[in-house]
Amino acid sequence: MPTIDKLTAEDLRKMIARYADALSTHRVGINTLNVYPVPDGDTGTNMALTLESVVAEMSAADRDMVATCKAISHGSLMGARGNSGVILSQILRGFCDVIRSAPVLDGPTFAEALAAASESAYGAVMRPVEGTILTVVRESSMGAVTSAASGANLLGVLEAAQVAGIDSLARTPELLPVLAEAGVVDAGGTGFLLFIAAALHVVDGRALPEPAADDGIVDPVLAAELRRVHAHGEHGHGESGVADLRYEVMYFLEADDSTIPAFKDVWAGIGDSIVVVGGDGLWNCHIHTDDIGAAIEAAIDAGRPRTIRVTDLHEQVEEERWVREAGTENAMVENSDPVATAIVAVATGDGIRRIFHSLGVQRIVTGGQTMNPSTAQLLEAVNSAPADHVIILPNNKNIIPVAEQVDAQTDKVVHVVRTRGVAEGFASLLAYDPESTGVDNAQAMSEAAEAVVAGEVTRAVRDSTCELGAIREGDYLGISGDGIRALASGVDLVCTQLLDGLVDDSHEIVTIIEGEGASDAVTRHISVWLQEHRPGVTAEVHHGGQPLYPYLFGIE
Repeated sequence: MPTIDKLTAEDLRKMIARYADALSTHRVGINTLNVYPVPDGDTGTNMALTLESVVAEMSAADRDMVATCKAISHGSLMGARGNSGVILSQILRGFCDVIRSAPVLDGPTFAEALAAASESAYGAVMRPVEGTILTVVRESSMGAVTSAASGANLLGVLEAAQVAGIDSLARTPELLPVLAEAGVVDAGGTGFLLFIAAALHVVDGRALPEPAADDGIVDPVLAAELRRVHAHGEHGHGESGVADLRYEVMYFLEADDSTIPAFKDVWAGIGDSIVVVGGDGLWNCHIHTDDIGAAIEAAIDAGRPRTIRVTDLHEQVEEERWVREAGTENAMVENSDPVATAIVAVATGDGIRRIFHSLGVQRIVTGGQTMNPSTAQLLEAVNSAPADHVIILPNNKNIIPVAEQVDAQTDKVVHVVRTRGVAEGFASLLAYDPESTGVDNAQAMSEAAEAVVAGEVTRAVRDSTCELGAIREGDYLGISGDGIRALASGVDLVCTQLLDGLVDDSHEIVTIIEGEGASDAVTRHISVWLQEHRPGVTAEVHHGGQPLYPYLFGIE
């Protein structure tokens, strides 16, 4: 195709769409690189989901430059997920602030827009850290500005931005010791370089980079350089740099713009990884902190927070370890014989995955309470399943809304059986008939899942209180759909307390699923207690291997 020297609004829309495609394709590799600010393996997913929101917003907008830029800005703000998604949204907003009034986008304008994107990103982060996406955007924009000043056309500006960005990304481990220690480059910076690659794809038709199977890096030149560094042992050492703050708090804040400086000052005293972006009365706010209450109270003082999301980063990192050990791709896909209705299940833990597989599940997506899979991951599993009708078992209440978005993204017919836990997922599969219709399976499996009483045991991560009394960090909690039903310092005692409140004479089977932290002695104690106190109940024990929950119970 001939080289384009100016981008129109339609070209910009194509560029953003290709960027969204590239982030989706490279999501797994970027997630693998993610070790800063916490190694939670979600940077690629968060950036991809942010761009999904942008593409959706653009599809409903007018196609002129002003409307397109407005859609990109608003879609990225409203769809931003996680620290990386919020920073990316600010990059896109800064970029669009420059080009929205330009009839076309030439080399100098593109360079100016990249510089504005960098400035906007730095302005959103209270304590900018070099060696991150911020550095890569800034140095990429510097390359673009220098090239434009020398008289280069749009292609020359983009090539200069890419070269500078690749060099900057390769040097991120020199600036951030945690990257050097892990032997990786910055995940967010890697994702940003796909933005330049998408622009080059539209301008002169060059192919978007394919993920490198060995290291997940998006550019072959950079991949070669990193392999050289690894071969010579040039990682270096230093402090990990990983924040030890416990919680990630995010929300939208409806507040007068004049209140934001004071709001930021309050946040500066209670946390880190602070990003506050937006304007005109609506702000997207992100912080890592140990004080959830103070983080939300600051918003109430400034205006009205909404869509509040709180993530336990310590639990997220632990569950991510299981995701990494399970592999970054959907696993256990051996059930591939064509059927009328196939099953996609979400699961974490080697034993749980094996049980789902043995019950006929065709595709398993790794995920759970804190590592919620993205729409793209579920869609990939659905599209690869050997049937035109597919049922998704989310097996967690947080994943149900994501699963319900998949049907609109595929030509297949997708039903969601709203399983809120593993025990409900197992029970639902007892009613699964692979040769029956999706509608009939969904109804029968939903009824089977609803008949199960589920319980779970985990440990408290901090001091708190509940209706049962004071909770101390390290106490065991027995939880059902009604909330905390048991509280004790020992796992054996909390299990029997929980079962005492959940199991009655109408029940026949208690399924015991052992996770990390379970022991043969405690499992025997539970089984003996059931024999003595619920003699009409049969106990079935399975090894699930799930993290965070030493015991899961399914009562039927």
